[in-house]
Amino acid sequence: MGGSSTIVDAINFVDTASSQRIEPGSVNLKPAPWPAHFKTEPTSDQVAKIAANVVDTVNNHFDKVPDLFLDSQAGFWRDHLALTWDLRTLKGKDKIRNFLQAEAQVKKVPLQIQIDESQAFRKPQVGGFAPVNGLKGIQFFITFTSQNGKGRGVVRLVQEHKTEEWKIWTFFLTLDEYRGHPEPKGPNRPKGVEHGGQPGRMNWAQKRQEEINFTKNEPDVLILGCGQGGLTAAARLKMLGVSSLIIDRNPRIGDNWRNRYHQLVLHDPVWYDHLPYLPFPDHWPIFTPKDKLADWFDSYAKALDLNVWLRSTIVSSEYDNARKAWKIVIRRSFIEHMELTVYPKHIIQCTGGSGKPNMPTTIPGIAGGVFKGDRLCHSSQFTTATPLAKRGSKKAIVVGACNSSHDICQDFYERGYDVTMVQRSSTFVVSSSAALKYLIGPLYSEGGPAVEDADLFLWSHPSEVLKTLQQDLTKLTIEHDAELLAGLDRAGFKLDKGVDGAGLFAKYLQRQGGYYIDVGTSKLIVEGKIAVKSGVGIAAVVEKGLKMEDGEVLEADEIVFATGYSNMRSTAREVFGNEQVGDKVGDVWGWNEEGEMRGIWTRSGHEAFWFHGGNLALARYYSRVVALQIKASLDGLL
Repeated sequence: MGGSSTIVDAINFVDTASSQRIEPGSVNLKPAPWPAHFKTEPTSDQVAKIAANVVDTVNNHFDKVPDLFLDSQAGFWRDHLALTWDLRTLKGKDKIRNFLQAEAQVKKVPLQIQIDESQAFRKPQVGGFAPVNGLKGIQFFITFTSQNGKGRGVVRLVQEHKTEEWKIWTFFLTLDEYRGHPEPKGPNRPKGVEHGGQPGRMNWAQKRQEEINFTKNEPDVLILGCGQGGLTAAARLKMLGVSSLIIDRNPRIGDNWRNRYHQLVLHDPVWYDHLPYLPFPDHWPIFTPKDKLADWFDSYAKALDLNVWLRSTIVSSEYDNARKAWKIVIRRSFIEHMELTVYPKHIIQCTGGSGKPNMPTTIPGIAGGVFKGDRLCHSSQFTTATPLAKRGSKKAIVVGACNSSHDICQDFYERGYDVTMVQRSSTFVVSSSAALKYLIGPLYSEGGPAVEDADLFLWSHPSEVLKTLQQDLTKLTIEHDAELLAGLDRAGFKLDKGVDGAGLFAKYLQRQGGYYIDVGTSKLIVEGKIAVKSGVGIAAVVEKGLKMEDGEVLEADEIVFATGYSNMRSTAREVFGNEQVGDKVGDVWGWNEEGEMRGIWTRSGHEAFWFHGGNLALARYYSRVVALQIKASLDGLL
């Protein structure tokens, strides 16, 4: 590590307003300071006694629970639908006390918990909280019952430095089961058959067709989009007994991935990407190709009996406050442009974690046919480059320096083009091997914890604590990637460490961009096989390429703008109109003042309208959060 540390010290990491950029209007919560280290490691008997005291206080002395937390502003209570039908993070004794007192006044017995000792990973034990700092404390998993239902949680305790008392640092609860209605799986699975003596009864296929077409009833929920967001939301709702209909403009389930650029492969590993109820099989490759994922989505929808209308778009929409339902006119293009009207009580927009493509239309010459090359497009329209017999016979420019840009540059290079990447602002780069080893592998890996445990562990960290943890992990990935990053620096590629030095996770959760998980393109940049033009703005699109602000003209036959996407709100405006939805929903993504995500997975600002999106792991966890809230709303609880 000593040699790599020396290399890291020589790398020029950018620390500018651009490198620290977050979603407009969101709150940049600073990393929480690590608590003090304990002085003497507790024995296993002491750990058990300390954990039992927490449980007894919660169950029998609820008014004294705030006293279990660290003094000042150092303790956190994170609640995902356990005590309220909302996502909350309370920081500091006073806020925790006010929150719990308010809930105790409403509910006579707001919470009962018990220690989960069903597996070694969950039992009370001393564990490491900080991989670089070395902080250790007591951690244990719990199960709980509240008036909202049943769920699970994680408790972390550290030793107060002066008194040496063990105090709660973070306390997390998330609802799994709705108000005494366990999901119909395992011992609760449906029978699936009605035996004889019923003349004229329909078979399974006939019932499924009737269910898909909604010939006898209305869907409770209309879902826009048939990607991981739409499929996971529909699956969770089905398990709660809530009917849903997914509509998608594409002709096949999975086309949202199938139609993307030729070489696209997921940068996240299979253990991180499982979908609810139907995990990938054991022989699945570590990194999933886009077309394989698309086919899996199709199989997933069929296996879980999800209701999907393809080649379908919304013609008009209106929310009726009196009926507490939407009136949605849907055009099903494959049935001679038939238009059907449905009256769902809720809508979930699952059209991707972002909105419309960001095409920089203000650049002079970008419109009007000024460019005379073969192609000028946004990355969302790029499928693949044309194979060439001789390298350099064609030139390509890709504007942008994050995941899509790197993949497209690599595709152009492999097909014989001379390629230049135009880097507008600095990028956080982490190799796939470092991401697997430090960021994902400790939780999501072959032989690691069950994915439900891993999700619980991950989201049990309040955002400020998660950010602190990611600072430590980012230091480790930079050490791991020192030679690669030094090579990129020499090549003129501008690097940063992410928002507040918290790397990949902070970039994703606070900005949803600005990073690259390296699967080979960085090496091509280091070796000079892909050129980089960095730190210079684009002055204009010209006939033969791009004129830069320093006067240089970069010639190109093809120009691809990998310039990202706008807020999810932009799609809502496009589909539902400004007055109906667009002006009422808030901006999506980035943290609110408590560190919970804005506008997504919770109430959006418009009644009965929800946003759901993100990568496969986020879709897996938060699909349950969205479905439970909708179920509670249908029952009049929120």
